[in-house]
Amino acid sequence: MAVAAAALPHRHDSYSDEYLRDVLRSVRTIAMVGASTNWNRPSYFVMKYLQAKGFRVIPVNPTAAGQELLGEKVYASLSDVPESVDMVDIFRCSDQVGPIVDEAIKIGAKVVWMQLTVRNDKAAAKAEAAGLRVVMNRCPKIEFGRLSGELSWSGVNSEIISSKRRRLI
Repeated sequence: MAVAAAALPHRHDSYSDEYLRDVLRSVRTIAMVGASTNWNRPSYFVMKYLQAKGFRVIPVNPTAAGQELLGEKVYASLSDVPESVDMVDIFRCSDQVGPIVDEAIKIGAKVVWMQLTVRNDKAAAKAEAAGLRVVMNRCPKIEFGRLSGELSWSGVNSEIISSKRRRLI
């Protein structure tokens, strides 16, 4: 008997565009663990971008619990979020992912997404065994923009926009 492709564990070294597109299409509500109230942190502008694209993003950060961030109440933990969550977006160090995945399973999330540089294969295997889809070392903002064609207009990989300082002659 053949097993459905979605039920098979992923290798996590690469993802097909189809897989990422399907994950993003299946999501409406995102709990962002590690969301920052600091406007110049990556989690802040990822949250703002995803909200602009129609996603509901619920910030989770114990040090900012009870505050408001981009129009949403901040919660201390995933278990404190009073509504269902489709995806848990993790802005934490790789070694802190395990308990977050446990909580994502407990609340019935469908997807665990670990941000750039965040990878925990043991936690990913546990999530997949519980029926969750997993993406590691990727950013949903970047993938959404890439898959929707937005990045092609902004000069990515063209050396027009670069993080490297230009050499002065």
